[in-house]
Parts: sequence; C-alpha cells; structure tokens
Amino acid sequence: MKKRPLAACLGLTGVCLLAPVQATELVYTPVNPAFGGNPLNGPWLLANAQAQNDHKDPDLGGTGTGTTALQRFTSQLESRLLSQLLTNIQNGNTGSLTTDSFLIDIVDVDGSLTIVITDRLTGEVAEVIVDGL
Repeated sequence: MKKRPLAACLGLTGVCLLAPVQATELVYTPVNPAFGGNPLNGPWLLANAQAQNDHKDPDLGGTGTGTTALQRFTSQLESRLLSQLLTNIQNGNTGSLTTDSFLIDIVDVDGSLTIVITDRLTGEVAEVIVDGL
C-alpha cells in the first residue's frame, strides 16, 4: 500500500515535467512619474508620503499650521487697517500705519499718491509713487 502513493507522486511529477511550459517576458513599469511612470500617480504618491510623514518642522512652532491664532488675527487686522487707510486716501485723508515690522506712511499730494514703507529692523526705506489719481 505504501507503493501506490509513491507511484502516484512519481506519475504526477512525470506528467508535470512533460507538460509544455509557457512564460512571458517580465516588463518593468515604473510607478513614480519622476522615473517615467504615469503622471496621474503623482498626487497619490505625494498624498501618501505626506500622510506617512511624522517629522515636525521646528520652525513652525509646533502648531503644524505655521502660525498661531494670534498671528493670523494680527495679520488680518493689519491688512484691514491698511485697506481702510487706502480707502481714506480716496476721501482726501492721509495717514500712517505702524506694525511690528514696518512703518507705512501714505500721502496724497495733488493727485500723486506716495507710499513710504520703512523697515523697522534695518531702516531700509521703499517709496512707491502712483500718479494720476
């Protein structure tokens, strides 16, 4: 009885060895678009890499957004005040705005708008003149 399973295994092995073997050529297709892959894979690869990235940039201050709520509020307030200052120029009023980084003076002289921007850290001055107002 022990010879039958052995004979069956040998017979099956012989049939497998005699069967025609088919194979195809292996073709490498890159996935990364930087190396010739499909350009539509780029956003998926980037999103996948960013999802796996657990490195925190020390320059961001640990919030992950880059700015705190106070910094965003201050920036929006400065933008709003500068916009209001420019609106007042249309009414003939001049003015200035002082921020942590800049001194901004706006003067309207006979239809010529002059904006003087001074960097508080370096003392560098930039002047913008707009004629024809």
